[in-house]
Amino acid sequence: MEKRQLGRSGLEVTAIGLGCWVMGGWMWGGADDEQSVGAVRRAVELGVNFIDTAPVYGHGRSEEMVGRALEGLRDQVVVATKCGLVWPPREGRNHFVGPDGVPIFHNLEPDSIIAECEASLRRLKTDVIDVYQCHWPDPGTSLDDTMPALLKLREQGKIRAIGLSNFSVERIQQCLANGRIDSDQPQYNMLDRTIEAKILPFCRENGIGIIAYSPLGRGILTGKVTMDRTFEEGDHRANLPWYRPANRKRVLAFLDQLRPIADGHGATLAQLAANWVIRQEGVTTAICGARHPDQVEENVKAGELKLADDELATIRELLDELGGPE
Repeated sequence: MEKRQLGRSGLEVTAIGLGCWVMGGWMWGGADDEQSVGAVRRAVELGVNFIDTAPVYGHGRSEEMVGRALEGLRDQVVVATKCGLVWPPREGRNHFVGPDGVPIFHNLEPDSIIAECEASLRRLKTDVIDVYQCHWPDPGTSLDDTMPALLKLREQGKIRAIGLSNFSVERIQQCLANGRIDSDQPQYNMLDRTIEAKILPFCRENGIGIIAYSPLGRGILTGKVTMDRTFEEGDHRANLPWYRPANRKRVLAFLDQLRPIADGHGATLAQLAANWVIRQEGVTTAICGARHPDQVEENVKAGELKLADDELATIRELLDELGGPE
Protein backbone atom coordinates (compact mmCIF):
# COMPACT_ATOMS: atom_id res chain seq x y z
CA MET A 1 0.00 0.00 0.00
CA GLU A 2 1.09 3.56 -0.70
CA LYS A 3 3.01 5.18 2.16
CA ARG A 4 3.23 8.88 2.87
CA GLN A 5 5.38 11.10 5.08
CA LEU A 6 3.57 12.18 8.23
CA GLY A 7 4.34 15.87 8.42
CA ARG A 8 7.97 16.48 9.32
CA SER A 9 8.16 13.54 11.74
CA GLY A 10 10.23 11.29 9.47
CA LEU A 11 7.57 8.58 9.88
CA GLU A 12 5.95 6.93 6.87
CA VAL A 13 2.34 5.78 7.21
CA THR A 14 0.03 3.93 4.88
CA ALA A 15 -2.69 5.94 3.16
CA ILE A 16 -5.27 3.74 4.87
CA GLY A 17 -4.83 3.14 8.59
CA LEU A 18 -6.71 1.11 11.18
CA GLY A 19 -8.83 2.96 13.74
CA CYS A 20 -9.39 1.06 16.99
CA TRP A 21 -12.11 3.05 18.75
CA VAL A 22 -14.66 0.27 18.28
CA MET A 23 -12.30 -2.24 19.92
CA GLY A 24 -12.86 -0.57 23.27
CA GLY A 25 -16.51 -1.58 23.10
CA TRP A 26 -17.26 1.95 24.22
CA MET A 27 -20.04 3.88 22.42
CA TRP A 28 -20.27 1.24 19.68
CA GLY A 29 -22.51 -1.36 21.30
CA GLY A 30 -19.78 -3.74 22.51
CA ALA A 31 -16.80 -5.53 21.02
CA ASP A 32 -15.33 -9.03 20.83
CA ASP A 33 -11.71 -9.10 22.01
CA GLU A 34 -10.68 -12.04 19.84
CA GLN A 35 -12.16 -10.39 16.75
CA SER A 36 -10.39 -7.15 17.66
CA VAL A 37 -7.02 -8.85 17.95
CA GLY A 38 -7.66 -10.66 14.68
CA ALA A 39 -8.54 -7.41 12.94
CA VAL A 40 -5.26 -5.75 13.98
CA ARG A 41 -3.19 -8.73 12.90
CA ARG A 42 -5.02 -9.00 9.57
CA ALA A 43 -4.38 -5.32 8.92
CA VAL A 44 -0.64 -5.81 9.39
CA GLU A 45 -0.71 -8.89 7.17
CA LEU A 46 -2.30 -6.82 4.41
CA GLY A 47 0.32 -4.08 4.64
CA VAL A 48 -1.39 -1.52 6.87
CA ASN A 49 1.30 0.04 9.04
CA PHE A 50 -0.66 2.76 10.87
CA ILE A 51 -2.68 1.80 13.97
CA ASP A 52 -4.58 4.48 15.89
CA THR A 53 -6.09 4.07 19.36
CA ALA A 54 -6.63 6.00 22.62
CA PRO A 55 -6.79 5.25 26.36
CA VAL A 56 -10.38 6.45 26.68
CA TYR A 57 -11.62 3.84 24.21
CA GLY A 58 -13.01 1.43 26.76
CA HIS A 59 -10.85 2.76 29.62
CA GLY A 60 -7.68 1.17 28.24
CA ARG A 61 -9.30 -1.85 26.60
CA SER A 62 -8.57 -0.77 23.03
CA GLU A 63 -4.91 -0.10 23.81
CA GLU A 64 -4.67 -3.50 25.50
CA MET A 65 -6.08 -5.22 22.42
CA VAL A 66 -3.62 -3.40 20.18
CA GLY A 67 -0.71 -4.31 22.47
CA ARG A 68 -1.78 -7.94 22.54
CA ALA A 69 -2.24 -8.10 18.77
CA LEU A 70 1.14 -6.51 17.99
CA GLU A 71 3.27 -8.90 20.03
CA GLY A 72 5.99 -9.96 17.59
CA LEU A 73 4.81 -7.39 15.02
CA ARG A 74 5.65 -4.09 16.74
CA ASP A 75 8.52 -3.19 14.42
CA GLN A 76 6.21 -3.35 11.40
CA VAL A 77 3.83 -0.60 12.44
CA VAL A 78 3.48 3.04 13.45
CA VAL A 79 1.38 3.15 16.62
CA ALA A 80 -0.56 6.27 17.52
CA THR A 81 -2.42 6.90 20.75
CA LYS A 82 -3.64 9.93 22.68
CA CYS A 83 -3.78 11.78 25.98
CA GLY A 84 -6.04 14.34 27.61
CA LEU A 85 -9.22 12.39 28.40
CA VAL A 86 -8.97 10.73 31.81
CA TRP A 87 -11.25 8.94 34.23
CA PRO A 88 -11.16 8.39 38.01
CA PRO A 89 -9.03 8.33 40.06
CA ARG A 90 -7.54 11.14 37.96
CA GLU A 91 -9.77 14.15 37.42
CA GLY A 92 -9.79 17.36 35.42
CA ARG A 93 -12.50 19.73 34.27
CA ASN A 94 -15.44 20.05 31.84
CA HIS A 95 -16.32 16.43 32.40
CA PHE A 96 -18.92 14.39 30.58
CA VAL A 97 -20.39 11.03 31.50
CA GLY A 98 -19.46 8.06 29.32
CA PRO A 99 -22.04 5.48 28.18
CA ASP A 100 -21.02 3.23 31.06
CA GLY A 101 -21.74 5.96 33.59
CA VAL A 102 -18.08 6.73 34.33
CA PRO A 103 -17.18 10.45 34.19
CA ILE A 104 -14.52 11.48 31.69
CA PHE A 105 -12.43 14.58 32.36
CA HIS A 106 -10.33 16.84 30.13
CA ASN A 107 -6.80 17.08 31.50
CA LEU A 108 -3.70 18.19 29.61
CA GLU A 109 -1.69 19.21 32.66
CA PRO A 110 1.97 18.11 32.47
CA ASP A 111 1.82 15.58 35.34
CA SER A 112 -1.30 13.98 33.89
CA ILE A 113 0.25 13.69 30.43
CA ILE A 114 3.35 11.98 31.83
CA ALA A 115 1.22 9.53 33.84
CA GLU A 116 -1.01 8.79 30.85
CA CYS A 117 1.98 8.12 28.63
CA GLU A 118 3.44 5.61 31.08
CA ALA A 119 0.07 3.83 31.34
CA SER A 120 -0.29 3.69 27.56
CA LEU A 121 3.21 2.29 27.14
CA ARG A 122 2.31 -0.52 29.54
CA ARG A 123 -0.99 -1.34 27.88
CA LEU A 124 0.53 -1.22 24.40
CA LYS A 125 3.47 -3.39 25.54
CA THR A 126 5.98 -1.10 23.91
CA ASP A 127 8.83 1.20 24.94
CA VAL A 128 7.92 4.02 22.54
CA ILE A 129 4.74 5.54 21.13
CA ASP A 130 5.26 6.65 17.55
CA VAL A 131 2.60 9.38 17.44
CA TYR A 132 1.31 10.85 20.71
CA GLN A 133 -1.73 13.10 20.27
CA CYS A 134 -3.68 15.47 22.50
CA HIS A 135 -7.14 13.98 22.08
CA TRP A 136 -9.18 17.15 22.70
CA PRO A 137 -8.32 20.64 23.94
CA ASP A 138 -8.38 21.16 27.70
CA PRO A 139 -9.83 24.64 28.35
CA GLY A 140 -8.40 24.64 31.88
CA THR A 141 -4.75 24.13 30.92
CA SER A 142 -2.52 26.51 28.98
CA LEU A 143 -0.90 24.96 25.93
CA ASP A 144 2.27 26.71 27.08
CA ASP A 145 2.23 24.17 29.93
CA THR A 146 1.09 21.20 27.84
CA MET A 147 3.70 21.44 25.10
CA PRO A 148 6.82 21.27 27.31
CA ALA A 149 5.57 17.96 28.72
CA LEU A 150 5.16 16.53 25.21
CA LEU A 151 8.55 17.86 24.14
CA LYS A 152 10.12 16.27 27.23
CA LEU A 153 8.59 12.90 26.35
CA ARG A 154 9.99 13.21 22.84
CA GLU A 155 13.43 14.12 24.14
CA GLN A 156 13.32 11.08 26.45
CA GLY A 157 12.52 8.82 23.48
CA LYS A 158 9.16 7.76 24.88
CA ILE A 159 7.33 9.26 21.92
CA ARG A 160 8.51 9.99 18.39
CA ALA A 161 6.03 12.52 17.07
CA ILE A 162 3.63 15.04 18.59
CA GLY A 163 0.11 15.25 17.24
CA LEU A 164 -3.15 17.00 17.98
CA SER A 165 -6.77 16.00 17.49
CA ASN A 166 -9.90 18.13 17.28
CA PHE A 167 -7.86 21.34 17.63
CA SER A 168 -8.75 24.65 15.95
CA VAL A 169 -6.21 26.53 13.84
CA GLU A 170 -5.76 29.02 16.68
CA ARG A 171 -4.89 26.26 19.15
CA ILE A 172 -2.54 24.61 16.66
CA GLN A 173 -0.75 27.94 16.29
CA GLN A 174 -0.35 28.17 20.07
CA CYS A 175 1.28 24.75 20.09
CA LEU A 176 3.57 25.65 17.19
CA ALA A 177 4.85 28.62 19.17
CA ASN A 178 6.37 26.07 21.57
CA GLY A 179 7.71 23.45 19.19
CA ARG A 180 7.14 21.23 16.16
CA ILE A 181 3.73 19.67 15.60
CA ASP A 182 3.80 16.67 13.29
CA SER A 183 0.13 15.86 12.76
CA ASP A 184 -3.45 16.88 13.32
CA GLN A 185 -6.34 14.42 13.52
CA PRO A 186 -9.70 15.98 12.57
CA GLN A 187 -12.96 14.40 11.49
CA TYR A 188 -13.21 14.46 7.70
CA ASN A 189 -15.48 12.68 5.25
CA MET A 190 -17.87 13.40 2.41
CA LEU A 191 -20.58 14.48 4.85
CA ASP A 192 -18.34 16.59 7.10
CA ARG A 193 -15.98 18.85 5.17
CA THR A 194 -15.61 21.49 7.88
CA ILE A 195 -11.80 21.30 7.87
CA GLU A 196 -11.62 22.42 4.25
CA ALA A 197 -12.25 26.03 5.33
CA LYS A 198 -9.28 26.56 7.65
CA ILE A 199 -7.60 23.48 9.12
CA LEU A 200 -6.72 21.64 5.92
CA PRO A 201 -5.07 24.61 4.15
CA PHE A 202 -3.28 25.67 7.36
CA CYS A 203 -1.79 22.21 7.87
CA ARG A 204 -0.75 21.99 4.21
CA GLU A 205 1.05 25.34 4.48
CA ASN A 206 2.81 24.38 7.72
CA GLY A 207 3.92 20.84 6.88
CA ILE A 208 1.54 19.20 9.35
CA GLY A 209 0.20 15.78 8.38
CA ILE A 210 -3.55 15.16 8.42
CA ILE A 211 -4.83 11.93 9.96
CA ALA A 212 -8.49 11.94 8.94
CA TYR A 213 -10.82 10.10 11.28
CA SER A 214 -14.34 8.88 10.51
CA PRO A 215 -13.81 8.74 6.72
CA LEU A 216 -16.95 6.59 6.45
CA GLY A 217 -19.11 8.95 8.50
CA ARG A 218 -19.12 6.35 11.30
CA GLY A 219 -20.57 3.84 8.89
CA ILE A 220 -23.34 5.73 7.15
CA LEU A 221 -21.31 6.14 3.93
CA THR A 222 -21.08 2.37 3.52
CA GLY A 223 -24.69 2.22 2.33
CA LYS A 224 -25.39 -0.49 4.89
CA VAL A 225 -27.22 1.82 7.30
CA THR A 226 -30.64 1.46 5.69
CA MET A 227 -33.92 2.98 6.86
CA ASP A 228 -34.81 -0.12 8.88
CA ARG A 229 -31.48 -0.20 10.73
CA THR A 230 -31.71 -0.15 14.51
CA PHE A 231 -28.90 0.39 17.00
CA GLU A 232 -27.97 -1.52 20.13
CA GLU A 233 -28.08 0.22 23.48
CA GLY A 234 -24.95 2.27 24.00
CA ASP A 235 -24.41 2.88 20.25
CA HIS A 236 -23.93 6.66 20.01
CA ARG A 237 -24.73 6.82 16.30
CA ALA A 238 -28.50 6.71 16.82
CA ASN A 239 -28.43 10.37 17.90
CA LEU A 240 -26.09 11.75 15.24
CA PRO A 241 -27.69 14.25 12.79
CA TRP A 242 -27.02 12.28 9.60
CA TYR A 243 -28.46 9.12 11.19
CA ARG A 244 -31.86 10.67 11.85
CA PRO A 245 -34.49 9.15 9.52
CA ALA A 246 -35.08 12.22 7.34
CA ASN A 247 -31.35 12.83 6.83
CA ARG A 248 -30.57 9.14 6.45
CA LYS A 249 -33.01 9.00 3.55
CA ARG A 250 -31.14 11.87 1.86
CA VAL A 251 -27.79 10.13 2.38
CA LEU A 252 -29.07 6.90 0.86
CA ALA A 253 -30.31 8.80 -2.20
CA PHE A 254 -26.89 10.47 -2.50
CA LEU A 255 -25.16 7.09 -2.27
CA ASP A 256 -27.36 5.75 -5.06
CA GLN A 257 -25.91 8.50 -7.23
CA LEU A 258 -22.40 7.34 -6.33
CA ARG A 259 -23.00 3.68 -7.10
CA PRO A 260 -22.16 3.94 -10.83
CA ILE A 261 -18.74 5.36 -9.95
CA ALA A 262 -18.08 2.65 -7.36
CA ASP A 263 -19.34 -0.09 -9.70
CA GLY A 264 -17.07 1.20 -12.45
CA HIS A 265 -14.08 0.47 -10.22
CA GLY A 266 -15.44 -2.80 -8.86
CA ALA A 267 -15.53 -1.10 -5.47
CA THR A 268 -17.96 -0.81 -2.58
CA LEU A 269 -19.39 2.49 -1.45
CA ALA A 270 -17.23 2.29 1.67
CA GLN A 271 -14.08 1.91 -0.42
CA LEU A 272 -15.13 4.84 -2.59
CA ALA A 273 -15.78 7.06 0.45
CA ALA A 274 -12.45 6.26 2.07
CA ASN A 275 -10.54 6.70 -1.17
CA TRP A 276 -12.18 10.10 -1.71
CA VAL A 277 -10.73 11.24 1.62
CA ILE A 278 -7.15 10.20 0.88
CA ARG A 279 -7.37 11.83 -2.55
CA GLN A 280 -7.90 15.28 -1.02
CA GLU A 281 -4.80 17.47 -1.07
CA GLY A 282 -3.10 17.59 2.31
CA VAL A 283 -4.58 14.40 3.73
CA THR A 284 -1.87 11.94 4.78
CA THR A 285 -3.93 8.96 5.93
CA ALA A 286 -7.52 7.98 6.68
CA ILE A 287 -8.14 5.72 9.65
CA CYS A 288 -10.94 3.24 9.03
CA GLY A 289 -12.42 1.39 11.98
CA ALA A 290 -13.07 -2.35 11.97
CA ARG A 291 -14.65 -4.88 14.31
CA HIS A 292 -13.28 -7.97 12.63
CA PRO A 293 -10.81 -9.10 9.92
CA ASP A 294 -13.35 -9.09 7.07
CA GLN A 295 -13.96 -5.37 7.54
CA VAL A 296 -10.21 -4.76 7.49
CA GLU A 297 -9.94 -6.50 4.13
CA GLU A 298 -12.63 -4.26 2.66
CA ASN A 299 -11.03 -1.13 4.06
CA VAL A 300 -7.59 -1.97 2.71
CA LYS A 301 -8.90 -2.17 -0.85
CA ALA A 302 -9.90 1.49 -0.57
CA GLY A 303 -6.26 2.41 -0.95
CA GLU A 304 -6.05 0.72 -4.34
CA LEU A 305 -8.68 2.77 -6.20
CA LYS A 306 -7.65 5.25 -8.87
CA LEU A 307 -10.48 7.76 -9.14
CA ALA A 308 -10.27 9.97 -12.23
CA ASP A 309 -10.31 13.75 -11.92
CA ASP A 310 -13.72 13.97 -13.57
CA GLU A 311 -15.10 11.42 -11.08
CA LEU A 312 -13.77 13.47 -8.18
CA ALA A 313 -15.36 16.56 -9.71
CA THR A 314 -18.70 14.76 -10.06
CA ILE A 315 -18.59 13.65 -6.42
CA ARG A 316 -17.87 17.23 -5.33
CA GLU A 317 -20.87 18.50 -7.32
CA LEU A 318 -23.17 15.89 -5.77
CA LEU A 319 -21.92 16.81 -2.29
CA ASP A 320 -22.64 20.47 -2.90
CA GLU A 321 -26.18 19.54 -3.95
CA LEU A 322 -26.64 17.38 -0.84
CA GLY A 323 -25.65 20.11 1.58
CA GLY A 324 -25.71 19.60 5.35
CA PRO A 325 -28.04 17.71 7.69
CA GLU A 326 -31.45 19.16 8.44
